[in-house]
Amino acid sequence: MTRSVQAFAYSRPSALESAGSGRLLGLETAGGLTPTGAEAHPRFFSGFLTSPQSAARGLLAVADVAAARYYQRDLRASLDPVVTGNGDRLRFESFSGCCGVYARLDVLQEGLDGGETGHGTTNVDVNNPLREALSRLGGDDPLHLRVGPDELAVTTLDGAVVEKKVPLPDRWLRGFAEAQVVSAGFDLRAELTAAEAVRFLRSLPRSSGSASRGAMWVVPAGRTLRPTTRPVPGAVCLPGPERLAALQRVLRQATGLRVYGPPVTGGAATASAWEVTLPGMRLTLTLSPEAARGFSGEGGVLEALATDEAAEDAELVSVLLAWEPRIDQADLARQSGLTVARVRAALTRLGTAGRVGYDIADAAYFHRELPYDADRAERHNPRLVAARALVSAGAVRIDGARAMVASGERRYQVRDTGGALSCTCQWWADYRGTRGPCKHALAVRITKRGAAPHGAADDGATATVAGGTR
Repeated sequence: MTRSVQAFAYSRPSALESAGSGRLLGLETAGGLTPTGAEAHPRFFSGFLTSPQSAARGLLAVADVAAARYYQRDLRASLDPVVTGNGDRLRFESFSGCCGVYARLDVLQEGLDGGETGHGTTNVDVNNPLREALSRLGGDDPLHLRVGPDELAVTTLDGAVVEKKVPLPDRWLRGFAEAQVVSAGFDLRAELTAAEAVRFLRSLPRSSGSASRGAMWVVPAGRTLRPTTRPVPGAVCLPGPERLAALQRVLRQATGLRVYGPPVTGGAATASAWEVTLPGMRLTLTLSPEAARGFSGEGGVLEALATDEAAEDAELVSVLLAWEPRIDQADLARQSGLTVARVRAALTRLGTAGRVGYDIADAAYFHRELPYDADRAERHNPRLVAARALVSAGAVRIDGARAMVASGERRYQVRDTGGALSCTCQWWADYRGTRGPCKHALAVRITKRGAAPHGAADDGATATVAGGTR
């Protein structure tokens, strides 16, 4: 796994302090992007939270996920959550160290009081002393929230800077993009009242023992959910129920539970999303199909990354984004002159650079700008890199609806069955397209679209390229 180290510089540590009007939760920001460009310590909000305990518990849940690994637990996991100001709400996001759980707390307009919400994206410092203080927060005393430095910190140019160096795996950026793509295919499958939500979530196993026995499935039954032994129509996959442990933080404040997932097709485990509604906010955990399977390897963005058309469309669409909390694809299509399908592909590509996310509750994309290199997801996606190498080497030979791809000492046959590509390689045999195209099918797609870096391969050419069967 490729890793880099990113230094987050804060003007001072985040803290929960006593103030004359109650308590002050000061969340310090690192470098981030705003409508006016990059800022060292952007400021997004200064006002009151209408539900202090809900916000404190929700923020702790997001921090819990950022600090957790649900697979290979002995490895380190620590990344400060990302916060985005969308004008009418604040979004706090994180990924688990194993890349299998995505968490987001949306503090909506009704959850914020007394201050304007800015626009932009940055990381926020959630340190251990702050976590302990938030855990002890009780009662309904007013809680003032400040996201970003106060005026004194802004004018103190030579003040102390707190720097945290965090290992940043490239797969986290790919995970944000893949979670967005898979979530866009979810539908609302069940909605529980507060009492039923608490009852159901508290009944789930909290150890990893059940994960080793395969995916758990649940199906709506009256006002609750009940386990089912097989994925019947309407069922939702709950892969690794212990990965919902962070939701325990907010059960006392929960007003309901919404469950999202894709249509059931076959018996394979699928991803799902679990959204706890809170006063003025929502906390959502999205789980990968298996505890040992991170979102970064799902391959849902490969088609969008492989085309020059999508790259050009994404450049055009990115100019039209304006930090909207809900991106209207039809409106973008009208402004850009593109079809809705091309706008959707462009948004998928922008997602690989962390520039858009997907809100399941709103069924809409939203604008954000993660502070990462925009080309990292494409540059470090092994299947895409391998597919481009195959095309550049002339290893693809297309004959109507069939194609032959030379990889190493083997030849693989790729077939076009109504727009979907199948392959004779082991990757296709194992996953049947559920984790995106294999490198051979991707190479054929690139060749057909003429998106190869050195042009499409000659129909009569074959070449030997070192590589495995994926």
